[in-house]
Amino acid sequence: MSISVLGSGAFGTALAISLAGNGPVTLWARNPVKAQAMQDSRRNGTRLPGVELPGNLAITADIADACQSEVLLLAVPMQTLRGVLEQYSGHLAGKSLVACCKGIELETGLGPVAVIREVLPDAQAALLTGPSFAADIARGLPTALTLACSDAELGKELQEQLTTANLRLYRTTDTIGAEIGGALKNVMAIACGAVIGAGLGDSARAALMTRGYAEMQRMALASGAKAETLAGLSGFGDLALTCTSDLSRNYRLGLSIGRGEEFDPSITVEGAATARAVAEQAQQRGLDMPVTLTVTNLVDQRLTISEAAAHLLKRPLKEE
Repeated sequence: MSISVLGSGAFGTALAISLAGNGPVTLWARNPVKAQAMQDSRRNGTRLPGVELPGNLAITADIADACQSEVLLLAVPMQTLRGVLEQYSGHLAGKSLVACCKGIELETGLGPVAVIREVLPDAQAALLTGPSFAADIARGLPTALTLACSDAELGKELQEQLTTANLRLYRTTDTIGAEIGGALKNVMAIACGAVIGAGLGDSARAALMTRGYAEMQRMALASGAKAETLAGLSGFGDLALTCTSDLSRNYRLGLSIGRGEEFDPSITVEGAATARAVAEQAQQRGLDMPVTLTVTNLVDQRLTISEAAAHLLKRPLKEE
């Protein structure tokens, strides 16, 4: 299978670098000037400084050229995924589309696989998710990811094609569980960053991660997902990574909230929109998700960090 990565941000570029270890790969950049600069310099200096692009990685701004490949990895932000699918639907039809974004669409409450299926009903849709920082992948450092695809046979094919020297893929047919795990861990990362930024300590962070994980399972089970999916790489694995490292943009947003500092608005933070979308779903379904709701209130500045901590600590006592 020939492979292209659509989206030349840090994560898309890192995936393309890793996949180039298996054979030729095409990386699509929306901006022609950026694409030419990357092609000439063999670097993505703004997103992955110091990392050289391999010789068999071609960069193009021509979507038709990129979409000649059989497998297309969609490495675009969750809230722009639908727009990309709609704009380039003619080029994407009939391809195997692998979403590489994590989150819940704010307007519809859908995850990335569901958005693909809604816009392109005939597309073969899958999701690549799990504990992964772009800088680590680009440097060839190892990790393991979840490949979620409801079509078991296609999942096996994609698993073989997308596994690389530093990316070990495990597959599942539970796309809903993988979507929810990858989305909600970003929300919990904001909460944990706020805890550390406010100086509330590592013990409080561990407690918040645990209760956040309970919320992830609660939403997943209510959505028809499997509990074991959330215990895997797309849930617990990604949660452990993003709640403990300042390489996570969501964690860094939380740090800034906890410290009372301004955060760069140009940085994409998927967890903020996801928190709003999931909080609305939880209310509609009658699900108790206090950490998610608190993050929404923090991001929208309806609560201070001290008010948020007091609110969570004063909740009614109950069994675990």
